[in-house]
Amino acid sequence: MALAPDGLSPGGASPDRVVVPPAAVRRSLRATDLDNVVMTTTLEKALNWASSNSMWPFGFGLACCAMEMIAVITSARYDISRFGSEVVRATPRQADLMIVSGRVAHKMAPPIRQLYEQMLEPKWVMAMGACSSTAGMFANYSVLQGVDKIIPVDVYVPGCPPRPEAVMEGLITLQKSIRAGIPPAYDRQESDA
Repeated sequence: MALAPDGLSPGGASPDRVVVPPAAVRRSLRATDLDNVVMTTTLEKALNWASSNSMWPFGFGLACCAMEMIAVITSARYDISRFGSEVVRATPRQADLMIVSGRVAHKMAPPIRQLYEQMLEPKWVMAMGACSSTAGMFANYSVLQGVDKIIPVDVYVPGCPPRPEAVMEGLITLQKSIRAGIPPAYDRQESDA
Protein backbone atom coordinates (compact mmCIF):
# COMPACT_ATOMS: atom_id res chain seq x y z
CA MET A 1 0.00 0.00 0.00
CA ALA A 2 1.38 3.37 -0.98
CA LEU A 3 1.42 6.12 1.64
CA ALA A 4 0.52 9.71 1.03
CA PRO A 5 3.24 12.34 1.58
CA ASP A 6 1.88 13.16 5.04
CA GLY A 7 2.46 9.54 6.23
CA LEU A 8 -1.20 8.59 6.07
CA SER A 9 -2.72 5.95 3.88
CA PRO A 10 -4.79 7.11 0.93
CA GLY A 11 -7.97 6.76 3.04
CA GLY A 12 -6.60 9.14 5.70
CA ALA A 13 -5.90 6.56 8.46
CA SER A 14 -2.44 5.86 9.82
CA PRO A 15 -0.85 2.63 8.55
CA ASP A 16 -0.92 0.91 11.96
CA ARG A 17 -4.67 1.44 12.44
CA VAL A 18 -7.23 -0.76 10.78
CA VAL A 19 -10.45 0.86 9.69
CA VAL A 20 -13.43 -1.47 9.93
CA PRO A 21 -16.36 -0.52 7.72
CA PRO A 22 -19.73 -0.25 9.52
CA ALA A 23 -21.21 -3.10 7.51
CA ALA A 24 -18.54 -5.48 8.87
CA VAL A 25 -19.37 -4.43 12.43
CA ARG A 26 -23.05 -5.13 11.88
CA ARG A 27 -22.26 -8.53 10.41
CA SER A 28 -20.07 -9.47 13.38
CA LEU A 29 -22.72 -8.48 15.93
CA ARG A 30 -25.46 -10.80 14.81
CA ALA A 31 -27.57 -12.37 17.53
CA THR A 32 -25.80 -15.72 17.15
CA ASP A 33 -22.36 -14.14 17.58
CA LEU A 34 -23.29 -11.87 20.48
CA ASP A 35 -21.98 -14.34 23.09
CA ASN A 36 -18.53 -14.10 21.50
CA VAL A 37 -18.46 -10.32 21.83
CA VAL A 38 -20.47 -9.44 24.95
CA MET A 39 -20.66 -11.24 28.28
CA THR A 40 -24.22 -11.60 29.51
CA THR A 41 -25.30 -12.94 32.88
CA THR A 42 -27.99 -12.65 35.49
CA LEU A 43 -27.74 -10.58 38.64
CA GLU A 44 -27.87 -13.75 40.76
CA LYS A 45 -24.92 -15.28 38.92
CA ALA A 46 -22.91 -12.06 39.24
CA LEU A 47 -23.61 -11.91 42.98
CA ASN A 48 -22.68 -15.60 43.39
CA TRP A 49 -19.42 -14.97 41.53
CA ALA A 50 -18.60 -11.97 43.72
CA SER A 51 -19.52 -13.84 46.89
CA SER A 52 -17.38 -16.85 45.96
CA ASN A 53 -14.34 -14.67 45.28
CA SER A 54 -14.52 -12.66 48.49
CA MET A 55 -15.07 -15.17 51.29
CA TRP A 56 -13.62 -13.97 54.55
CA PRO A 57 -12.85 -16.86 56.88
CA PHE A 58 -13.37 -16.97 60.60
CA GLY A 59 -10.81 -19.40 61.89
CA PHE A 60 -11.91 -21.46 64.86
CA GLY A 61 -8.86 -23.55 65.69
CA LEU A 62 -9.38 -26.02 68.50
CA ALA A 63 -6.47 -28.46 68.25
CA CYS A 64 -3.63 -29.59 66.02
CA CYS A 65 -5.52 -28.90 62.77
CA ALA A 66 -5.36 -25.21 63.67
CA MET A 67 -1.64 -25.21 62.82
CA GLU A 68 -2.40 -26.39 59.29
CA MET A 69 -5.12 -23.77 58.97
CA ILE A 70 -2.67 -21.08 60.04
CA ALA A 71 -0.13 -22.42 57.53
CA VAL A 72 -2.66 -22.14 54.72
CA ILE A 73 -3.77 -18.63 55.62
CA THR A 74 -0.41 -17.04 56.43
CA SER A 75 2.05 -18.86 54.20
CA ALA A 76 3.24 -17.43 50.92
CA ARG A 77 3.60 -20.96 49.62
CA TYR A 78 -0.14 -21.57 49.85
CA ASP A 79 -1.39 -18.21 48.69
CA ILE A 80 -5.02 -18.15 49.80
CA SER A 81 -5.35 -14.54 48.62
CA ARG A 82 -5.65 -15.86 45.06
CA PHE A 83 -9.12 -16.99 46.08
CA GLY A 84 -10.14 -13.80 47.90
CA SER A 85 -9.91 -15.37 51.35
CA GLU A 86 -6.86 -13.71 52.85
CA VAL A 87 -8.82 -11.41 55.15
CA VAL A 88 -9.18 -13.52 58.29
CA ARG A 89 -11.67 -12.00 60.66
CA ALA A 90 -11.52 -12.27 64.42
CA THR A 91 -15.21 -11.55 64.75
CA PRO A 92 -18.01 -13.67 63.29
CA ARG A 93 -20.02 -10.62 62.27
CA GLN A 94 -17.52 -9.83 59.51
CA ALA A 95 -16.93 -13.40 58.30
CA ASP A 96 -18.59 -15.50 55.60
CA LEU A 97 -16.85 -18.83 56.23
CA MET A 98 -16.31 -20.54 59.58
CA ILE A 99 -13.42 -23.02 59.49
CA VAL A 100 -13.76 -25.42 62.43
CA SER A 101 -10.43 -27.18 62.79
CA GLY A 102 -9.70 -29.77 65.44
CA ARG A 103 -11.69 -31.87 67.87
CA VAL A 104 -14.78 -30.29 69.38
CA ALA A 105 -15.35 -31.03 73.05
CA HIS A 106 -18.92 -30.98 74.36
CA LYS A 107 -17.90 -27.97 76.46
CA MET A 108 -17.10 -26.02 73.26
CA ALA A 109 -20.38 -26.84 71.48
CA PRO A 110 -22.42 -23.91 72.89
CA PRO A 111 -19.76 -21.26 72.06
CA ILE A 112 -19.39 -22.62 68.51
CA ARG A 113 -23.15 -22.54 68.03
CA GLN A 114 -23.34 -18.99 69.41
CA LEU A 115 -20.54 -17.77 67.12
CA TYR A 116 -22.21 -19.45 64.14
CA GLU A 117 -25.50 -17.72 64.90
CA GLN A 118 -23.71 -14.35 65.07
CA MET A 119 -22.46 -14.72 61.48
CA LEU A 120 -24.43 -12.83 58.86
CA GLU A 121 -26.12 -14.66 56.02
CA PRO A 122 -25.05 -16.10 53.64
CA LYS A 123 -22.63 -18.13 55.72
CA TRP A 124 -20.71 -21.33 55.12
CA VAL A 125 -18.93 -23.83 57.34
CA MET A 126 -15.87 -25.95 56.61
CA ALA A 127 -15.14 -28.91 58.91
CA MET A 128 -11.36 -29.22 58.68
CA GLY A 129 -9.83 -32.51 59.70
CA ALA A 130 -11.09 -35.90 60.80
CA CYS A 131 -11.80 -34.74 64.35
CA SER A 132 -14.15 -31.91 63.44
CA SER A 133 -15.82 -34.06 60.77
CA THR A 134 -16.33 -37.32 62.69
CA ALA A 135 -14.36 -37.00 65.96
CA GLY A 136 -11.54 -39.03 64.39
CA MET A 137 -9.86 -41.33 66.88
CA PHE A 138 -11.61 -39.70 69.85
CA ALA A 139 -14.68 -41.94 70.19
CA ASN A 140 -15.36 -41.09 73.82
CA TYR A 141 -17.81 -39.21 76.02
CA SER A 142 -16.02 -35.85 76.02
CA VAL A 143 -15.65 -35.25 72.27
CA LEU A 144 -18.52 -34.34 69.99
CA GLN A 145 -18.80 -36.88 67.17
CA GLY A 146 -18.67 -34.29 64.41
CA VAL A 147 -19.36 -30.58 64.36
CA ASP A 148 -22.36 -31.21 62.08
CA LYS A 149 -24.26 -32.27 65.21
CA ILE A 150 -24.50 -28.60 66.26
CA ILE A 151 -24.11 -26.53 63.06
CA PRO A 152 -24.72 -27.34 59.38
CA VAL A 153 -21.51 -28.07 57.45
CA ASP A 154 -20.98 -27.26 53.77
CA VAL A 155 -17.55 -28.81 53.12
CA TYR A 156 -15.70 -31.61 54.88
CA VAL A 157 -11.91 -31.67 54.52
CA PRO A 158 -10.52 -35.10 55.52
CA GLY A 159 -7.13 -35.81 57.01
CA CYS A 160 -5.35 -35.98 60.33
CA PRO A 161 -4.23 -33.25 60.00
CA PRO A 162 -5.25 -32.34 56.46
CA ARG A 163 -2.57 -31.07 54.15
CA PRO A 164 -2.76 -27.40 53.14
CA GLU A 165 -3.53 -28.56 49.60
CA ALA A 166 -6.62 -30.37 50.90
CA VAL A 167 -7.82 -27.20 52.63
CA MET A 168 -7.31 -25.27 49.40
CA GLU A 169 -9.27 -27.95 47.53
CA GLY A 170 -12.08 -27.63 50.07
CA LEU A 171 -12.13 -23.87 49.52
CA ILE A 172 -12.21 -24.32 45.74
CA THR A 173 -15.04 -26.86 46.06
CA LEU A 174 -17.00 -24.41 48.19
CA GLN A 175 -16.42 -21.62 45.65
CA LYS A 176 -17.64 -23.85 42.82
CA SER A 177 -20.82 -24.70 44.71
CA ILE A 178 -21.47 -21.01 45.44
CA ARG A 179 -20.97 -20.11 41.77
CA ALA A 180 -23.33 -22.93 40.76
CA GLY A 181 -26.01 -21.40 42.96
CA ILE A 182 -26.13 -24.26 45.48
CA PRO A 183 -27.56 -22.79 48.71
CA PRO A 184 -25.64 -22.97 52.00
CA ALA A 185 -26.14 -26.00 54.23
CA TYR A 186 -28.48 -24.16 56.61
CA ASP A 187 -30.86 -23.42 53.70
CA ARG A 188 -30.77 -27.02 52.52
CA GLN A 189 -31.57 -28.31 56.03
CA GLU A 190 -34.54 -25.93 56.35
CA SER A 191 -35.93 -27.03 52.97
CA ASP A 192 -35.57 -30.73 53.89
CA ALA A 193 -37.49 -30.26 57.16
